[in-house]
Amino acid sequence: MSLGTPHQRLDAVDKVTGHARYPGDRVPADALVARVVFSDQPHARLLGLDTTAAEAVDGVHFVLTAADVPVNEYGLTMFDQPVLVGPDHTGNTDVDAAISRWEADAIAVVVAETDAAAEAGALALVTEWEPLPLVTDLDAALAPDAPLVHPEMGDSNAYYSYVIRKGDPAAGWDEAEVVIEHTYEFPHQEHAYLQPEAAVAFVDDEDRVTVEIAGQWTHEDQEQVAHALGLDVDRVRIVYPAIGGAFGGREDMTLQIVLALAARRSWALGLRRPVRSVWSREESIVGHHKRHRGRVHTRWGAKRDGTLVVVEADGFLDAGAYNYTSNKVLGNLHMCVAGPYDWPHARIDSAAVYTTTVPGGAFRGFGAPQGAFVAESQMNRLAAELGIDPIELRRRNGITDESIGLTGTEYPPGVSLLPVIEACAEAAAATPPIEPAVPSFATLPSATDSIRTGTGFACAMKNVGFSFGFPERSNCRIVLHGDPGADEPTSAELFLAGAEVGQGAHTAFTQMAAEAIGLPVEAIEPSWSDTATSGDSGSASASRLSWMTGNAILGAAEEAEKAWRDGDRPAVGAFRYTPPPTDPLDPDGGPSTPNFAYGYVAQHVTLSVDVDTGHIVVHDVVNTSDVGRVINPVLVEGQVHGAVVQAHGYALSERLVLDETGRIANPRFSGYLIPGIGDVPERIRSVVLELPDPRGPFGVRGMAEMPMIPYAPAIAAALHDATGVWFDRFPLTPPVVRSALRAAGVGG
Repeated sequence: MSLGTPHQRLDAVDKVTGHARYPGDRVPADALVARVVFSDQPHARLLGLDTTAAEAVDGVHFVLTAADVPVNEYGLTMFDQPVLVGPDHTGNTDVDAAISRWEADAIAVVVAETDAAAEAGALALVTEWEPLPLVTDLDAALAPDAPLVHPEMGDSNAYYSYVIRKGDPAAGWDEAEVVIEHTYEFPHQEHAYLQPEAAVAFVDDEDRVTVEIAGQWTHEDQEQVAHALGLDVDRVRIVYPAIGGAFGGREDMTLQIVLALAARRSWALGLRRPVRSVWSREESIVGHHKRHRGRVHTRWGAKRDGTLVVVEADGFLDAGAYNYTSNKVLGNLHMCVAGPYDWPHARIDSAAVYTTTVPGGAFRGFGAPQGAFVAESQMNRLAAELGIDPIELRRRNGITDESIGLTGTEYPPGVSLLPVIEACAEAAAATPPIEPAVPSFATLPSATDSIRTGTGFACAMKNVGFSFGFPERSNCRIVLHGDPGADEPTSAELFLAGAEVGQGAHTAFTQMAAEAIGLPVEAIEPSWSDTATSGDSGSASASRLSWMTGNAILGAAEEAEKAWRDGDRPAVGAFRYTPPPTDPLDPDGGPSTPNFAYGYVAQHVTLSVDVDTGHIVVHDVVNTSDVGRVINPVLVEGQVHGAVVQAHGYALSERLVLDETGRIANPRFSGYLIPGIGDVPERIRSVVLELPDPRGPFGVRGMAEMPMIPYAPAIAAALHDATGVWFDRFPLTPPVVRSALRAAGVGG
């Protein structure tokens, strides 16, 4: 049996010994250097770009501008972004490509012999800009006379919206006996992956422009490069070497298109030399999208016994300058602001809004952490108002297999929210004794009477897989080898494109293939993440890879075994798994089936706060996840710990600062504070349930995002338990906490 065993990660030795080859390590001896030049203009029209002086710099070979892009547009879900901003842009596109809409829009690519020459060439570019009005936040963007960031998208910066209508909200308010109404705000978050953006590109022996880069979806990268370059997709090859983290931050284009353009120009000029580029950490923080900031105003009505009756909500996500995946993230926020609870009546409206700031995009949880902060904060406030234990209130209202969702249809089979809540509550009841201490300053211990301790609880659900009618799929190919007369194969090749972004996916895939074929893990020879060798596996996102790829592996293994029994040597099995269909959300709020699977999670936290300084220490976290079936227990625990630590930073320390122009003011880790080893929770306890998903491979459920989702509201609940003060926004940095406590008369 391969499943359920702590098999060592396939990449473990290479990563700990430094032998793993990341894109930044793949440096051909004759490679040219590319420097991508950012506009540094949050909102301005480029009237002129003179490359003469740049091209005259010693060592500069050529400069690419908008005029060199065959189809100057791209975007993961809509083509609203130019590849390069310029007055002489190309392609049949609706977007005005002469306008920079955020500081990291690219205006040119300087290709040179050395980094120094590329830098000198970039500095020698001469630009002429016409400033345009700034739209730096939601309030500015939603004002009646707001300048339009994308006039081609309509007469409002609120360009994409969803609605939910269930039951009769007016009747629900007549029935409600208690009302909880608040506005919640949530911040940007930087992905902070270890490996900054890097790539190398060249034209291979089959005349394919090839880009080696870290990403999350090889075949989507291939399609976007092909579109912008005006090529057939089979003329583009994408290969993922080792990837130093992603978390959603590599779903969208950074270097893929511009490096492919540079490689083709190198070959066209007869140089025939690869082109490479590596971003600095500052370029990485400025130049890729963030978790969305936003705001939700919501009102809940309930009966005195805790029964939920009616929910209303109005939510807004700041999409920034371009859509990226904002419409998809908005969908998850939209579905999560009411929590995993039964509601007879609902009215929910949400919109994505353009601003002239850093784009928002995919980030672990994909809208669900923002939605959960709203829903779980409301639930905890309702519990306090009614004097009902917050866990008991969730028992009374949590969804089951019999529930009808907000969109008027049943949930996918296997709803396990209530068992997850119970298991978390049981583990929390057995929490070891806590020694409350908050070392706010190394040389000055806290006064004992300034330390308050509290506990908090939250739970959540999130979709597994793509939603809202997207044509979800995953491909796998398996080749069985063995003696011609043998009854059973002795080895197998496994071809998959799914990305290994640090989560251990390739190890899990190999274990599932070994289980499906009946071979030891060591007998599987995998080939990964190369559009030339594998079919489309979809993105490493939405907690979908194990669920989708596992089903594809099972199908390919079955096909290969049929071929083996028919006498084929080698025996090839290829399979495309297609899950149950989903529906787009009805524009009028009518019935729809938005998702085909869900994951469920609950968390209990114990913390202490120094009410004099506002410093918080989290002592204990209980995370309970239903994973359906454990593939590798070490990988599961690693995902739990990693997500909790990432959520810890989101809730307590990570504060991305935009200045008055919309530029990022702290694009370094010295000013953007991710948790260090001394900052993380003192203890994280992972409680794993295995309640099989009826549709999942071997019963597997996706789980990598789930522990990220309920942490912030659990922290806020624990802080209220300790101080009596509610918090409607975060990160809960010491100045924020101290100020709110003083305003409430707590501490001194």
